Amino acid sequence: MEAVTYSNFRQNLRGYMKQINEDSDTFIVTSKDVEDTVVVMSKRDYDAMQETLRTLSNTYVMDKIRRGDEQFQTGEAKIHELIEVEDD
Repeated sequence: MEAVTYSNFRQNLRGYMKQINEDSDTFIVTSKDVEDTVVVMSKRDYDAMQETLRTLSNTYVMDKIRRGDEQFQTGEAKIHELIEVEDD
């Protein structure tokens, strides 16, 4: 994660936004007042992070994931063929 000053970020906003979105870079935008420091990331990365947090906090889903992982590790997992559905 790179750090950039507020004034540099403001002057080069378009370039930073492009870099953030294309490269999934995250930037710390610093200010003289530490309380005003922010982290900037793409909406796509933010949404993915939020979805991960929701999944990790859902005990039902996490129990299913752990159970499936355990079955896979012990060789109890079953492999199924994918069913192709034709579009009408």
